[in-house]
Amino acid sequence: MAEILKEKFDAIVVGTGPGGATVAKDLTNNGKKVLMLEWGSNAPVKGSNAQGLGYIAMPFKSMYFTDGMLALVRAITVGGSSLVYYATAYEPPYEWWDKYGIDIRNEVAEIKKEVPVAPLKDELIGPMAKRIASSALDLGYNWQKLNKFIYQDKCRTKCDKCDLGCPYQAKWNARMFVKEATDKGATLLDLAKVNKVIMEGKRATGVEFTRNGKKQIAQANNVIVAAGGIGSPQVLQNSGIKNAGARFFYDPLIAVFGTAKDIDGGTEMPMAMGQHMIDDGYLMTDMTLPWLIYDMFTAEVGRIDKLAQHRHQLTVMIKAKDTLGGKITGNNIRKPFTKVERGKLMHGYERAKKILTNAGAKDIFKTWWIASHPGGTCKINDIVDSNLKTEYDNLYVCDCSVIPDEWGRPPVLSILGLGKRLAKHLEGSKVESRSAASV
Repeated sequence: MAEILKEKFDAIVVGTGPGGATVAKDLTNNGKKVLMLEWGSNAPVKGSNAQGLGYIAMPFKSMYFTDGMLALVRAITVGGSSLVYYATAYEPPYEWWDKYGIDIRNEVAEIKKEVPVAPLKDELIGPMAKRIASSALDLGYNWQKLNKFIYQDKCRTKCDKCDLGCPYQAKWNARMFVKEATDKGATLLDLAKVNKVIMEGKRATGVEFTRNGKKQIAQANNVIVAAGGIGSPQVLQNSGIKNAGARFFYDPLIAVFGTAKDIDGGTEMPMAMGQHMIDDGYLMTDMTLPWLIYDMFTAEVGRIDKLAQHRHQLTVMIKAKDTLGGKITGNNIRKPFTKVERGKLMHGYERAKKILTNAGAKDIFKTWWIASHPGGTCKINDIVDSNLKTEYDNLYVCDCSVIPDEWGRPPVLSILGLGKRLAKHLEGSKVESRSAASV
C-alpha cells in the first residue's frame, strides 16, 4: 500500500535535466508549489572518475545496449546528463520548430540572459583543439568556435573534468536551476524513482514513486514528465500510454584518434571547435577525452598498444543524424543501425583521417559506434501537442523525447527554450506559435 503525501502541489516535475529543471525553476519563481522527483542522487559533484562513471555506467539504469549493440548512455543524477555533457550551446533551428507550431525565439533569448552562451576565449581552448582546427582550416573546412554553456571566469586550463562533472561550477548544468528552485521554496526528493503517473479518468492527478524502499504517492494539479529520451517513455508506458517510445533517434557517433608525439596534452575542454556538415548529415568537432574514458574506448577496439598514449592523441568526433526507427519497451531498446547511418559516420571518418594526418598525426583508428542522446520517443504531434500536453489533461512532457523528427545536433538550448515556454503555458501566459506558412 502506497503512502500518500499530505502536501498537494501545483506541479510535480519528474526528472531534473534541462527541461524539467527549467519548468520547476520558472514555476517556483512565479509562486507555484513545485515538487521535483529525481531517481539519481544530489550528492555534491567531485569530478572524480568513480563518481562520473557512477552517473553513466549502471546497466539498465544509465547504460543500455540496443539490439544493434550500440551503447546508449545517459546520466542518472540531479541535473541529469547536463552533469556530463560537453556544454555545447547549439542554436535552435527556429524555422524547423516553426513547422510544428512552436516559436521559442523569445524563450531562448530569455535563457541567454540567465546562462552563459558564448564561444570559448582563446586561452581556454587547448592545444589539441587548436591543432585540429588549424589543420581543418588549412584543408578548407569552415571550422569555427562553438558556443558553450561555460562561466569562463571559473573555467580552468589543463582540466579534463567536463566528462565527469565539473566541481568548479564553471560548466552550467541543470543542477543550478534546481538549486534556484529549491532556494525559492521548491521541494526536491532525490533517490526517488517514479513508477507511473496516477490517472483519474482522462486526468493526471499525481505520481507513484519509490524512495527508500517505500512506495509513495504525491498529488498535484499538473504533472510534467521530464525523465529523458529513455525515462519519459518508460514512465508513460507504465501509465497507460503504450505508444510512447516508438520511432526514435539516438545520434550515433564515433571518435577518431591519431597519435601526434610532438604534442603533450589530453586535459582540455572537448567540442571547442568544429563544423556542422549539414548536407552530409553529421557534425565534426574536436573531442579530447579524460584518460580513463579514452582507455575504455581504446581497449574496446583492441588497441592495447595505445593505452599509454593518451597525452598524444588528437581526437575528432563525428556525430550523425540518424533516421527515426525502433521502439523502447521498458528496458528493451530495439533500433536498426542502418547502412545509411554507418555510411555517414564512415564518410566523416575519411574526412577526420585527412584532418588528423594533415595535423601531423599517425596510426589513426576509430572507436566502436556509440549512441549519445536518444530522443523523439514522446514526439510532438504524436504523444504530445504543440504545448507539450499528452492526451490526458494536466499531463505534460518536456525533454529531448518531445523532439518530433531526426535531430543530429546538441539539443540543450532547444530544450531550455521548450521548458521556459511550457512554464509560461502552465501559468496561463500566452506562448508564441508560428506556422511554416507565416515565415
